[in-house]
Amino acid sequence: MASKPTPAFRADAVRVALTSGLPRKQVAADFGVGFSTLSRWIQQDRRNPEKPTAQSDLEREIAELRKENRMLREEREVLKRPPSSLRSEANEVRFHRKER
Repeated sequence: MASKPTPAFRADAVRVALTSGLPRKQVAADFGVGFSTLSRWIQQDRRNPEKPTAQSDLEREIAELRKENRMLREEREVLKRPPSSLRSEANEVRFHRKER
């Protein structure tokens, strides 16, 4: 009698089936499980999603890093401008010396 698959094994099979682009029959064969078993695992996973996976944590981190990267690029563009363009006209007037 075969041993019962671990939750990690099931999660890996479901992840590969959903993200690899391979036919599910091939994924089932690669993991050594029946096609109907893999299909049932996928349905169960969709109905009862587990805690956030490492993949979703990575996706969230990537989104945060992209946002930070965009902000840093904008700041860099401002700092690339010549110093004269950073001064406002109000500062130029305030520091302008009146001649008598």
